[in-house]
Amino acid sequence: MTNGEVLSQSEIDALLAALSTGEMSAEELKKEEEGRRVKVYDFKRALRFSKDQIRSLTRIHENFARLLTTFFSAQLRTYVQISVASADQIPYEEFIRSIPKMTIINVFEVPPLNGHILMEVNPNIAYAMLDRVMGGRGTSMNKVDNLTEIETRIMSNLFDKAFANLRDAWESVADINPVLADFEVNPQFLQMISPNDTVVVISLNTQIGEASGMMNICIPHVVLEPIMPRLSVHYWMQTQKKESSPEEEKALEERIRLAKLPIIAELGTAAITIEEFLQLEVGDVIELAQSIHQPLLVKVGDIPKFIGQPGKRNKKLAVQILGTVKGDENDDDE
Repeated sequence: MTNGEVLSQSEIDALLAALSTGEMSAEELKKEEEGRRVKVYDFKRALRFSKDQIRSLTRIHENFARLLTTFFSAQLRTYVQISVASADQIPYEEFIRSIPKMTIINVFEVPPLNGHILMEVNPNIAYAMLDRVMGGRGTSMNKVDNLTEIETRIMSNLFDKAFANLRDAWESVADINPVLADFEVNPQFLQMISPNDTVVVISLNTQIGEASGMMNICIPHVVLEPIMPRLSVHYWMQTQKKESSPEEEKALEERIRLAKLPIIAELGTAAITIEEFLQLEVGDVIELAQSIHQPLLVKVGDIPKFIGQPGKRNKKLAVQILGTVKGDENDDDE
């Protein structure tokens, strides 16, 4: 019986009967269960990532898939749908054997992280993209073995711009700057890491118009090793509240004190018709709706705050504050 296996009622009854009749003792059952706990470990297929970290990488690249969908839809002006199909950790050699012998492989550097990331694009998808960029209907074909220099340049430029979206997808775990380092069509020529080194392969289902295929993103363990703690659920769920120090609060208060605010003293207001406005000429007088004996309304920005009276100080116009505006419930908050 393996962990998580559910026994039927008949199996439970048979087990209880065997225990009660002495055919099987509890000690034998315990030894049998302990013996089955031993698992075979394949050192060629070392598991470097926990399930939690694989789930985090899946979430990150689901966001990346959405960004790629938006990018390619705008660039190719056709129906595009990209989604994460799977995320697995396998030896690098197994990844190389799983992709076509002739395919489109983009090698990216992701400074400040060390190492390279591969983006393998199925030729059917790559040529559909190329055909759309060249003004075609998005017809798919496969002639990777004789790519011209112009086709290579167009493809590499397209995928270089597309992979720049990885910066936004990874911003929660690392600040990277993806740069296209190499463009290859034969995976056997790519000896980035040791064949037995573990890599994470994120497979993306891709639909470009009527063409469909897979794009695979291969990330070696050495690239992710410095940011492994950030892929845990604890990092994603923790609240990073940083309390301000007294020095920072004092500096902020000082900057606020030095901020300049517009102060407006209104002499009064008036309402006129559009016809009267159109007939205004130099020398006309507009009568305000406020007596000269009433205090002026003083605004901070557009908010009424004080009342005051006009005057002069050092031969300059000035306003003397007489009091604050009453009846504003939000005075203290503002």
